[in-house]
Amino acid sequence: MHRGYLSILIVLGQAAESWAKTVTYDWNVTWVFASPDGFGRPIIGINDAWPCPTIEADVGDLVSVNLNNQLGNETTGLHFHGINQISTNSMDGAVGVNQCPLAPGYAVKYRFTADIPGTFWYHSHSMGQYPDGLRGPLIIHDPDDPYEDDYDEEVIVTLSDWYREQSPTLVQAMIQPNNTQFAPPIPNSTIVNDGGDGHISVEPGKTYRLRLINWSAMFSTFVQFDSLDMEVIAIDASYVRKKTVKQLRISAAQRSDVLIKIPDDADKNYPYLVVLDLNQDYADPDPPRPIQFPFNVTGMLVTDSDKDTSGTLTIQKFEPFDDVTFEPHDSESAYGPVDRQWVLNFDYCHDENGYPRACFNGSTYIAQKVPALYSAASLGDNNTETAAYGPIGAFVVEYGEVLEIIINNNNDAIHPFHLHGHQFQVLARPESQAGNWSTDVSLNDVPPRRDTVAVNAKSFAVFRIKADNPGVFLFHCHVEWHVEMGLTATLLEAPDRLLDYTIPQDHLDACDAMGIPTTGNAAGNEDWDNTDGFVTVPPTEYTG
Repeated sequence: MHRGYLSILIVLGQAAESWAKTVTYDWNVTWVFASPDGFGRPIIGINDAWPCPTIEADVGDLVSVNLNNQLGNETTGLHFHGINQISTNSMDGAVGVNQCPLAPGYAVKYRFTADIPGTFWYHSHSMGQYPDGLRGPLIIHDPDDPYEDDYDEEVIVTLSDWYREQSPTLVQAMIQPNNTQFAPPIPNSTIVNDGGDGHISVEPGKTYRLRLINWSAMFSTFVQFDSLDMEVIAIDASYVRKKTVKQLRISAAQRSDVLIKIPDDADKNYPYLVVLDLNQDYADPDPPRPIQFPFNVTGMLVTDSDKDTSGTLTIQKFEPFDDVTFEPHDSESAYGPVDRQWVLNFDYCHDENGYPRACFNGSTYIAQKVPALYSAASLGDNNTETAAYGPIGAFVVEYGEVLEIIINNNNDAIHPFHLHGHQFQVLARPESQAGNWSTDVSLNDVPPRRDTVAVNAKSFAVFRIKADNPGVFLFHCHVEWHVEMGLTATLLEAPDRLLDYTIPQDHLDACDAMGIPTTGNAAGNEDWDNTDGFVTVPPTEYTG
């Protein structure tokens, strides 16, 4: 009796620690043969299976993923999209930035705290690899979910374009001097739940939280349910005030959490439609090519499997809800005053060899030898010198500053842009053809937050963050093909707090296996301004 009482005292004394747990996943990255759209091809899976498994944790938990590369012929790495990586920047998984490529036969451990709740996903961040299948859901459950009483069950629904050729072949064909129109690979189909039938079992009278994840390589998806409204409660990993909508357009890498109420007297199954948006700008009144939607999937909310499941849904017009008008659930005001501004002008370009590239401010991203985080950790007080990192579009912001990021999209297409390490505020995102940002632009005083936003054609967007997460973070278009074309920049956030940052030994061993230096500037030189060995022209051969 007394011994039991003592145990209770110990537990109460350590209450803060006892609620958190460690969730561990032991994964081999392997090749799998699968046919998600009826056409068989090699796909990258986990532990000889595909689709890849879901990571689940609660807020405050430690997530541990032991990743062993058993592909044999490709390097890899794993990024946890939307996870802030507070104090764990080396776990962000962006190959060439936060880690070295993981060679076949080698393993690393990723460990990070699930600091905020939400719908996330993980994927390879290595050389166009995730469209070949290395991607999966990551769900952080919230013990203080403000909408917990509003739904009965939750379901993950993934949306994607799909290609029957492997990524290296597609990128090799794209990055060629004869691609004068900068044309990306076009998918062969669209799939739901990586090739499932899209059927979701539901019960009359229940409300379901659908965690919608678009992990396309390139294209957005429209989602609409037959005669049922969606109540949006979160975008990416940020709660919003509940909003009833009929139709959503979810860009590549974005997530939307929606509530669907099944009527008490439901006596049928309810179709829903997922439509892949292959158009440059679906709302363009005078498009260069006819607007078309060749790929779609009709899913079904199934109340009774004995009833008809062959129903269809016809959409007369695509008019999705404007996602930048969502209201943050906590009503947080726009950060300010602005201490620093980062203006990024996007357009296509050519490198010195005439190969098609994508540029910010006239420069394309060129991967270097030493991961940028490793340079920041080893260059001492010179880690604030952006030239030390090579042509990776580096920009420095100091700790505690409010950073305003302006992206001017000079292209005729809509592009999704993503920032690692933050849920940024979206203060403005006007319609297509609005032109570039100017100082007289009207800004939202209570803006929504998310980590990926679609910037309209010939238009701009304005984001803000608080620089309170020291690290090296990528800002890039989340069209994977455009990442491979160089549409990426690098945020050096509070580099003075990265001095002597400790890189885990197994991550250093991964670099040694590839013969990659782990200290010094971009080329591994001790002197920050010694540019010998910098990669200044993108390679003309693409190996993936």
